Amino acid sequence: MNSSITVHYNNQPIYDILLENSYAQLLEELNELGTDNLKICIVSDTNVSKLYLEELIHIVKNHGQAVETFVFEAGEDSKNLDTVYSLYDHLIQAKFDRKDLLIALGGGVVGDLTGYAAATYLRGIGFIQIPTSLLAMVDSSIGGKTGVDFHSYKNMIGAFHQPASVYINLSTLTSLSSNQYNAGLGEIIKHGLIKDANYYQWLKEHNNEIKSREVHVMKEMVYRSCMIKREVVEKDPKELSDRALLNFGHTIGHAVEKLMNFKLLHGECVAIGMAAACYISYKRGYLLKEELEDIITCINSFDLPVKVSGLNPEEIFQATTHDKKMESGKIKFILLSKIGKAFIDTSVTKEEIMDGIQYILTCEDAS
Repeated sequence: MNSSITVHYNNQPIYDILLENSYAQLLEELNELGTDNLKICIVSDTNVSKLYLEELIHIVKNHGQAVETFVFEAGEDSKNLDTVYSLYDHLIQAKFDRKDLLIALGGGVVGDLTGYAAATYLRGIGFIQIPTSLLAMVDSSIGGKTGVDFHSYKNMIGAFHQPASVYINLSTLTSLSSNQYNAGLGEIIKHGLIKDANYYQWLKEHNNEIKSREVHVMKEMVYRSCMIKREVVEKDPKELSDRALLNFGHTIGHAVEKLMNFKLLHGECVAIGMAAACYISYKRGYLLKEELEDIITCINSFDLPVKVSGLNPEEIFQATTHDKKMESGKIKFILLSKIGKAFIDTSVTKEEIMDGIQYILTCEDAS
């Protein structure tokens, strides 16, 4: 297995995804990118900065002109324009120009926010993704989608802006809480369900090793998921067609996430949304009952939820109609034609969506 994956656009290499077991190769990567004599700002949050910020400062401090840091309060509540404005101000005061560099050190919130700031500061400056959560490693750090929330609407403001590099230090996975680690597995299960039935089967067979965070198994898992994400984003970098397949589980999942006021992690909500989408796929006749039950069992086996309580079905549906993935007034719903193959469907009715919502609220045996 290789330790790097190259992302291409129009058959041209754009950036590498590096899988390492430490930050020892980071300086070499910066040198290859030609970032010496630039100002660098490391952006992180209050959780991750305590663990890795000093190490990164030590690595890059003699590399560029100067190293700045910007640390904001951890959590989804900080993923907004106010935090971006504060980062802009910090960069302006430090006299960052268009040739300088941002480094996103953290999970999905840090990566999305830093990427959006990089896309919009001086009409675009370079940035590097250094994801520290499993979800960010296999999903949000790859593909150039950046953004922040607007009020309670997730990722409503954003831009496409590709990183110069994605540097994954797999050892950071050992510092994640069980909930954070499992949340990343929600996106990983999604990759198997939408694109690779053999990978889905591999995940089930390696359940214990994955949950025990065995290093060689985690590396293969992250590598295979990154390969799937790369394949999709290379074909459709700006989500004009098949990239929307990556939104499997997200339409209802985002609605649940919003209505729960982000008390559940993103990957947990995706898992719930996948359960609903699989139920709709089953009711359509695409999945057998045994396949639906197998998927629900798999999701549960990785300690992820498939149901939620205390929410109003109609409110969940209404929240789906505010999703940014709406097209000409229709919800772009992602269904499974079979395990390992997903497709986009704009004909899913309110009745079908309500059936899926009811399934995750009660999780009664499908009939």
